[in-house]
Amino acid sequence: MVRTAGRSERPARTSVWLEGKEPRGGASRGGGQPSGLDRDLITRTTVRLLDAEGLAKFSMRRLAAELNVTAMSLYWYVDTKDDLLELALDAAFGEMDLPDPDAGDADWRDQLRALATAYRGLLVRHPWLSPLAGTFLNIGPHSRGFSSAVQRVVRRTGLPAQGQMGATSAVFQFVYGFGTIEGHFIARCAAAGMTQEAYFRKAMSSVAGDPDLGDVVRRSADLVAARGGDTVEEMRERDFTFALELLIAGIEAMVERAE
Repeated sequence: MVRTAGRSERPARTSVWLEGKEPRGGASRGGGQPSGLDRDLITRTTVRLLDAEGLAKFSMRRLAAELNVTAMSLYWYVDTKDDLLELALDAAFGEMDLPDPDAGDADWRDQLRALATAYRGLLVRHPWLSPLAGTFLNIGPHSRGFSSAVQRVVRRTGLPAQGQMGATSAVFQFVYGFGTIEGHFIARCAAAGMTQEAYFRKAMSSVAGDPDLGDVVRRSADLVAARGGDTVEEMRERDFTFALELLIAGIEAMVERAE
């Protein structure tokens, strides 16, 4: 315990998953009638609120209002708001369908594509996830399951052990960045009440009118035309697919070099 100004304070905790205690029970902190709550319900509602209103607007008071309970009753199930956010983060990771890395006839390339695509989809569906994934340890059961699947697939590439973490970072940090930007762009379009196509065209036309940025936009337009695709979504899909194939080809080249 740390003592400050004559009182004891709890040391900072690293993760809700390292608490070493069972989730609390169903009665309210003050006794009386059962609240009807449980940690799973609170976590699911948290995910739904984060999807609807975003991380900045989330609070224990807002969650309590959604559940029609008092804010204090929530602390019977979690100790802090951060604990609840960490639970929500791991619950979201549980949405992914993970390939079986031990399937005998599975191609590691296809499985790596499946994992990368699933992670991208998760980041796009839940724009609040990326800042939380960079805040917490990501050691909940669903997060661990995803990490384990990634590690086992990367081991099957044939890369030497010293290169496997680098390959994992190359692929999944790329996906993290791509999915984060994509998710935030979609959220920004929705907030503006515009389709992605309309928002993109309006942004490009506004920037093109700036004399300091016009040349950059014109050069970018040439690259956009070369890339192909009739919509913003199609262009983004082509970018993601090409970049991922580039990384897979790089892994194959490094395996050949090691051999």
